Amino acid sequence: MFPRISRRALTWVLAPAAALLLPALLPAAPAEAARTAAVTPAAVTPAAMAPAAVTAATAACPAAGFVSQHFHSGHNGVDIANAVGTPIHAVGDGEVTISGYDNTGYGQWIRVLHPDGRISEYGHMSRRDVSVGDRVVAGQQIALMGSEGQSTGPHLHLRIWSDRSTSYGIDPEVHLAERGVVLPCTPGAVQQPRPPVYPAESGRVVSARSADGRLELFAAGARGIHHAWQQRANGDWSEWEPLGGPGNAELAIAPNADGRLELFALNGNTFEHRWQLSPSGGWSGWENFGGGGRDTAAGVNADGRIEVYASGPAGLFHRYQVAPNGGWSGWESTGGGPADSRVELGKAPDGRLEAFALNGTTFQHRYQTAPNGGWSAWAGFGEGGHDLTVDHNADGRLEVFASGPVGVFHKYQTGKSSWSGWEPMGGPAGSQLTSERTPDGRVEVFAMNGTTALHIWQTAVNAPYSEWAPFGTGGTEVVAATNADGRIEVFGTSHAGTFHKWQTGFATWSEWLWLNNSAGPAVD
Repeated sequence: MFPRISRRALTWVLAPAAALLLPALLPAAPAEAARTAAVTPAAVTPAAMAPAAVTAATAACPAAGFVSQHFHSGHNGVDIANAVGTPIHAVGDGEVTISGYDNTGYGQWIRVLHPDGRISEYGHMSRRDVSVGDRVVAGQQIALMGSEGQSTGPHLHLRIWSDRSTSYGIDPEVHLAERGVVLPCTPGAVQQPRPPVYPAESGRVVSARSADGRLELFAAGARGIHHAWQQRANGDWSEWEPLGGPGNAELAIAPNADGRLELFALNGNTFEHRWQLSPSGGWSGWENFGGGGRDTAAGVNADGRIEVYASGPAGLFHRYQVAPNGGWSGWESTGGGPADSRVELGKAPDGRLEAFALNGTTFQHRYQTAPNGGWSAWAGFGEGGHDLTVDHNADGRLEVFASGPVGVFHKYQTGKSSWSGWEPMGGPAGSQLTSERTPDGRVEVFAMNGTTALHIWQTAVNAPYSEWAPFGTGGTEVVAATNADGRIEVFGTSHAGTFHKWQTGFATWSEWLWLNNSAGPAVD
């Protein structure tokens, strides 16, 4: 496929199943004693557990400590435990509406009304530092931690209400994660909303950056998955490391809210996953994630929770983390979708995930109706094809590319829920596709079939595309990723092994090389 050349010598820095599956739910924590103060809801009825939509509000860490009890249907809030006297901070700007004593539940407690209508509530304090009518800002100290009221030890009970009319709160960990704060946390600077985390391309070979900026690469061969990684950000590569796991698997990869990567591997018989034990650190062993299927994709919700899709003979199913960095839901049917389809996820400008599924006869998509929320029904998106890739323009609009027997076509958002028609782009027939964005925001698409590899790119930001240009000879799989300095790096596979090629300038590329002078796994 590609020339056999010695290790990389150039450095350049650019400025700037349908058969599913065993549930994996976390056990519920013991319920907190019910509050009986006048402000207690008359009937505590758990609302839908899906978190509310993302806002642009800032947030701050409420208190140092560890989470001793999470939010669930019997515990309307989250408990952060630490020593008596630990400072407690307002999670956002707002006005203090209650600052007093509740002798039946909270002891000393505070309630703050925020500009978006949400309400934060703080209980069991040893001291209150604000009064009713005070204006507070995110991160301001408002109290000291205690163990007053119905409490078994010093902690902050933090509760978040979506508005004054609700009878049960929302998950405070999700509320904070939407705004860039992940518990446990360290009080300090006010956090801004987390930037969008766009899904990484799935396939037989996948790549994503660790928290320290190094690319990590996984390739699935007949005897399992192999792993290589950059030894420093933008730098040279390690030797290949065999990991075992499912043979001839389809792979997906996504970052947890705390930066730890998680890898998913699916073949016709089994589904397994493994994850980094710490950001940029070592990896766990393989653990079961479900039964077999055809293809998989993973994306990150606006609140940091990973969501995984899998296709099989009965359509598509999905599974998601119940909290950022947390445990997993069981597998749930998506209500259909194309059987045995190739699947990819994208992220809309407002943070909603969108799923695209393509088989030989049909193309369908579905989307979240709100960030972190429920999903629409499957809707027609076109006719069948061979492969697809999803990317986003510099202005946030999604763009989808699909290959078939007469080349590559694309379709792009013209509004929040409206799309162009399919437009032909030419290119290699029956090709594997991948895409990535250049440092200046232009989308670049790479197409590879058994005899040739070509690429095409936007001639300006959000603009039309160039003509196809040669990118190498043929192969079996292709995926693109971006280095920490913004340079695109492309990985291609063949019966001989796995190779890579990287940008040496805005429009110049290296030759195809083996990683660290080693062929790596063959991917048929």
